[in-house]
Amino acid sequence: MLKQWRTMLSSAPLRLCGKVNSKSQQENASGSVPRPGLSATSCSRYFRGYPLAFFVLCLFSLCTDSHGEELRTEHFTARRERMVREQIEARGITDTKVLTALRKVERHRFVPDNLASEAYTDSPLPIGEGQTISQPYIVAFMTQILDLDVTKKVLEVGTGSGYQAAILAEICREVYTVEIIDSLAEQAKQRLSELGYLNIRVKTGDGYQGWKEFAPFDAILVTCAPTHIPDPLKEQLAEGGRMVIPVGERRVQELVLLRKEKGRLIQESVLPVRFVPMLKDKENFW
Repeated sequence: MLKQWRTMLSSAPLRLCGKVNSKSQQENASGSVPRPGLSATSCSRYFRGYPLAFFVLCLFSLCTDSHGEELRTEHFTARRERMVREQIEARGITDTKVLTALRKVERHRFVPDNLASEAYTDSPLPIGEGQTISQPYIVAFMTQILDLDVTKKVLEVGTGSGYQAAILAEICREVYTVEIIDSLAEQAKQRLSELGYLNIRVKTGDGYQGWKEFAPFDAILVTCAPTHIPDPLKEQLAEGGRMVIPVGERRVQELVLLRKEKGRLIQESVLPVRFVPMLKDKENFW
């Protein structure tokens, strides 16, 4: 039986291409012209007498695909660990909750497929619609500076692909995130749902206005730069809460930390940055 399988399998590639009769088919068989694909009908006809062999081939194909996916996952896991160690910890991020979240959340799932190989470099990447996913260090820095824990309710302005929201959701009780571009909001909502995040709410809307329905927020994180700090966001920040937001023109911006103490906002510039501008609507900037 084993000898019969070997004979059958070794001849399979030729028989799958069909019997060579015409001159054009001979050219196909020679390799100068691509061979025709195998149809489901021809496959069924060929393997009718060899059901077990057909099963073995299918199983081998599935195992090969599964092994390839395992290798890909291991590759990204190793690169993610290296990113955290060399780009995040080495530059002063010490909050274990933030580091754990960055090790867990798979950044390559939040970028276009053709950029997956670059997902763990310390740089922003385009995600479509003129928007970007922030560089990992900035994500870590902004998250750490908010001093978050599992009791906190957070507002994010500028959902993008959903990566920052996922990091926040690993640490906080509830995350509310607003994205003005419909297509990005819908993609992020679907992606976050598929990844199992039940503590994130995504809304399409004007982030300048915040999300009054669920205010006040213990923390507010803004991933796009207005020219001034929006009053609605100041009002929606809870007493004792923190807001981190890039502020300025397109080429000159400062990352600003605000703390609300006894109803007053204490403002501190912490880092020069460069973010995409905050959109007022789909065609104009703040």
